[in-house]
Amino acid sequence: MQAPTDPADPYSVKSFFADFTHFAIGDTVPDLYRTKKYEVTQWTVRHLPAPVAESHWTYMGGNYVMIANADGKILKAESGEIYYKH
Repeated sequence: MQAPTDPADPYSVKSFFADFTHFAIGDTVPDLYRTKKYEVTQWTVRHLPAPVAESHWTYMGGNYVMIANADGKILKAESGEIYYKH
């Protein structure tokens, strides 16, 4: 179950499941999700905010997850439903 982190951003989630594993903000993603195959480069099309410096969006378990380039730590997560909001 995903729990909203901010009522002003109903798509924001603080934890989620991917590959039968529970992830939360601050956790490190598996190496697979740090590859170019999973990198989301067209984040504006998916209604996502710009990634912060030295990070990028990836797709995990139906969610968009911003991860740090250096260590793969989860910085932010948005429900995949954000894509359909418009």
